[in-house]
Amino acid sequence: MGNPFPGMNPYLEQPELWHQVHNRLIVAIADDLTPQIAPKYRVSIEERVYTSVDDILLVGIADVAVANRNIPDSSTTLTAAKLSEPTKVKVPIPEQVTERFLEVRSTQNKEVVAVIEILSPKNKISKEGRIAYENKRHKILASATNLVEIDLLKQGEPMPILGVKITDYSILVSRSYNRPDADLYTFDLKSPIPVFPIPLHESESEPIVDLQRLLNEVYERARFDLAIDYTQPLKIRRSPEEEAWIKDILATV
Repeated sequence: MGNPFPGMNPYLEQPELWHQVHNRLIVAIADDLTPQIAPKYRVSIEERVYTSVDDILLVGIADVAVANRNIPDSSTTLTAAKLSEPTKVKVPIPEQVTERFLEVRSTQNKEVVAVIEILSPKNKISKEGRIAYENKRHKILASATNLVEIDLLKQGEPMPILGVKITDYSILVSRSYNRPDADLYTFDLKSPIPVFPIPLHESESEPIVDLQRLLNEVYERARFDLAIDYTQPLKIRRSPEEEAWIKDILATV
């Protein structure tokens, strides 16, 4: 079964699936771009690695107490101690996170011409993940490298962009030679993902990415229909209007 939604499938945003969607889309974009830009440029899949600790609140552990001491006289030592019942808690576990992104490189001098990022939940929610990504984002925006930033996640805080209303999803195309001006493609749950360009050097023809087509192809090749239970409610909250629209879409599946 193909993707039942005309645009982004909200069930793909759920944490247990997103890392698979992210990795498959990265490869799909690279494979789609390569014949459009070769032999002058090539696309490489790179990795960013950092340590993240999930935001789990700790609950205080009950103090250990010694009770029911049986000390008949001064010559008797402590023979028994009873522990109080502890509170069951969780501790945050450091996790090594690997995030993949794309670089468009010149085959002549290895120059990185463009970076293509697909945001992850940790980029928008996790403290460490956001800091790691924002640090890289700042360096790119201060350099001569073009940036394409794809946000297919409604959850979390959007990346800083000036003068725009927050929408469900967005694709930022920042050409190094036009900064601070940039192009922002915005769309909601009901809209198809817009086609967008990948900037290279100034005055060069820009290859096009049809991300909606690539997402639909990834959905079918990965058989995500077998991994998603559409009878279950979404874990990521939507407005009542969106929930009703989702139900209408799934009623036809």
